[in-house]
Amino acid sequence: MFEDEDEENNDGNFNEYLDRFERSLKGEPIGFVDSDQIEILIDHYLMNGMYSKASSCADLGIQLFPFNNLFYLRKAQAISAQGLLREALELLSQIEKTETASCEFFLTKAAIFSQLRDSKRAIKYFKEALSLSEKEDRDEIYLDLAMEYESQNDFQSAIGILLEAVRLNPQNEGAIYELAYCYDQISDFERAIECYSNFIDENPYSFTAWYNLGNAYSKLENYEKAIWAYDYCLIINEEFSPAYFNLGNAYLSTEKYNLAIENFEKCMEIDGEDGLALCYVGECYEQLENYDLAKHYYYRSIEFIPDLPEAWLGLGIVADLEENTIEGIRLIEKAIALDPENSSFYHVLAGAFEKIEAVDKANEAYLQSLELDNSNDEVFTDYIDFLIESTFIKEAYSFAETFPVDPKIEFEKNLALVNLNLLTGRKEEAVLLLIACIEEDAERAKKIFSLYPDLENDQNIVHLFP
Repeated sequence: MFEDEDEENNDGNFNEYLDRFERSLKGEPIGFVDSDQIEILIDHYLMNGMYSKASSCADLGIQLFPFNNLFYLRKAQAISAQGLLREALELLSQIEKTETASCEFFLTKAAIFSQLRDSKRAIKYFKEALSLSEKEDRDEIYLDLAMEYESQNDFQSAIGILLEAVRLNPQNEGAIYELAYCYDQISDFERAIECYSNFIDENPYSFTAWYNLGNAYSKLENYEKAIWAYDYCLIINEEFSPAYFNLGNAYLSTEKYNLAIENFEKCMEIDGEDGLALCYVGECYEQLENYDLAKHYYYRSIEFIPDLPEAWLGLGIVADLEENTIEGIRLIEKAIALDPENSSFYHVLAGAFEKIEAVDKANEAYLQSLELDNSNDEVFTDYIDFLIESTFIKEAYSFAETFPVDPKIEFEKNLALVNLNLLTGRKEEAVLLLIACIEEDAERAKKIFSLYPDLENDQNIVHLFP
């Protein structure tokens, strides 16, 4: 859009022009200047964020060359950057009356409407700019256009535009990051993986692409592939701290706690200590049953982020594990107060209440957890087990039969009902339901033996499996 700084510096008289104009701002006469000299000065000020001086320089251009619409356009760009958006649009309207609009004109108008949060008009003018643009400029215009669609939550349209931007310029990292954001928003991680894999085939040294590929695999809980992608990212750029952080999370999720600690610490070596990373290190030590170190890191985490619910939850879990369950409940409840919509926190609380035989409170916590998230099969089966162990078998059966679980855990619900049918004397119903589960997915149906180990001794059940 503007003259390159190198072109300024290659002009031997640039510093002279600059000095003369700067002195004119203090009241000295500027002498003769031509339009090209003024244009170079305006571009210099705009590129360096000196919008007030750019505006004053544009005023000089308008005064000396009133029929040159470029100076009105530069004036509009300068004052819009200062927040004078309506005034900038009025200047652009004057230009439209006297000449055919250019690509730069439409880009300026689109940017102003974007600042006004009028995405509909911004999209219109970015498209007008595209129709007049040079091929080498289109990927950046596509990126701006895609971000307007994102502001309207139209992520599918944004993805199509961003893919075109990447096709035109595979090195446009801004477009790659926006693709990752859009795929995240629509939870289409398979397409994200396909997109990044194709990009990496052509650009194998793009560490950002490898990083985003790892993120997509992590969202699908394919941690082995995620670790592979993060490792390649770090081979290319060993100082890229977000990859160490996410690699630590992937190792934490796969129960490789020492490797997780190593990567969280490497992340903090680069960026300095971080409350969230310290909390995750604490969780690793908790899993390694080193409770003193776990508490040390949880407390250090809280020093950075006093209201971090995960750190308070971790302290509560450690207190419970150290047989100080009453104190653990207090700390878990503090975590819940900080994040009252977190289903997993209530699950932990239910387990603590169950441990001290506070049946009513445990029941209430389980129900609260399931109300917040009916897609967690572990909470569902734990609650059924709690009811069975509390001798509320009929209540467990009634709950399992009527509670509206998320469709993705309907299978686990049916396995629970197989066991409940057996416990309540409905053997025929149990067998029929288990046969249906086996026909749907025999391998997945074998999960019934890990959920209810006593069934391994029931030959009437075991022989149903192929």
